[in-house]
Amino acid sequence: MPATHLAGPILVIGTGLLGASIGLGLSQRGLSVWLQDPSPTAQTVAQDIGAGRILTTDQRLAPELVVVGAPPDVTAQVVAQALLDYPAATVLDIASVKSSILAALLADDRLDAAALARYVGTHPMAGREKSGPAAARGELFTSVPWVMCSHERTSPESLKTAEAMAIDLGATVSRMKAKEHDESVALISHFPQVASSMIASRLLNAPGHALALAGNGLRDTTRIAASDPKLWIQILSHNAPALVDILHGMRDDLGRLIGTLEEPSAPGALLDLAQLMGEGNAGHARIPGKHGAPPQAFALVTVVVQDRPGQISALLSDIGAAGINVEDLRMEHSAGHQVGLVDVSVIPGRRQELIDVLTALEWKVVQ
Repeated sequence: MPATHLAGPILVIGTGLLGASIGLGLSQRGLSVWLQDPSPTAQTVAQDIGAGRILTTDQRLAPELVVVGAPPDVTAQVVAQALLDYPAATVLDIASVKSSILAALLADDRLDAAALARYVGTHPMAGREKSGPAAARGELFTSVPWVMCSHERTSPESLKTAEAMAIDLGATVSRMKAKEHDESVALISHFPQVASSMIASRLLNAPGHALALAGNGLRDTTRIAASDPKLWIQILSHNAPALVDILHGMRDDLGRLIGTLEEPSAPGALLDLAQLMGEGNAGHARIPGKHGAPPQAFALVTVVVQDRPGQISALLSDIGAAGINVEDLRMEHSAGHQVGLVDVSVIPGRRQELIDVLTALEWKVVQ
């Protein structure tokens, strides 16, 4: 059984994807986990998958830690009640916004300095396209960033307990102030969500023959547009101030682009387009690379595979047998043909070697 930094018991309030995954991961490490959710179905499913045991109203519990996995619009209320109900416990939340929750707690007259000292705002940067406890995974937080947003009154002991939980679940702990966190996620999470949704909304009245031509570019830019609207309404409204500044910047860029495209033959128009695209290239290059390392340019090798079982595994097996590491993998289906195009990313120095190996094994490499 893996060693843990917590003693338990732990109470998880809110058994959605993240809450149930926390319960499952801690339970797998031998800790005593209890579950509570307004939805009887959600907490029953969480219990059934092994995330913990349901806490009934007649049971008394003295938890070491309370994890609040409630939606952002009720997180502050649930945290405040947990601080009052469990006066010896550290209470943390895992909502994706932090400033509005902290402000509500600081303004709550029921919470004294001792109670507020036991609160830690946190945010695990993890998730899945599926939601709910049935999608929970105990390894969901492995190697992902988990942000700790302590405030001026947070006790060192409570911060240590919160960080211990993240470490037990395999996450990488980082510390930020609430405002800094909200500004960061507005840029790297909330803004992409808005942009993706706005792009996808342009497809509502698109003719079918146009959509039939869609490739991975459109799928990539609109993938997160399929996210749960109810959750995002809460996130965006709670982090509106940080997001608005970014949207103003994008509005300026769009105005500049529209003005240029309205007169594409005007002097300097092509240079302006080149500058806009170049700024995008430079921004993309700043995104951290594999495992959070500095960005690195990989070489692509595109391979044609037949649309039948076992092709992808056979391709990866042949690459592995050659001793070449796959840095990334993407696949695009060819419209109207029963084949797929697999983009294999490798370090540049091994690109030609991979091409030679696959060609010798009679894979069709696109060059």
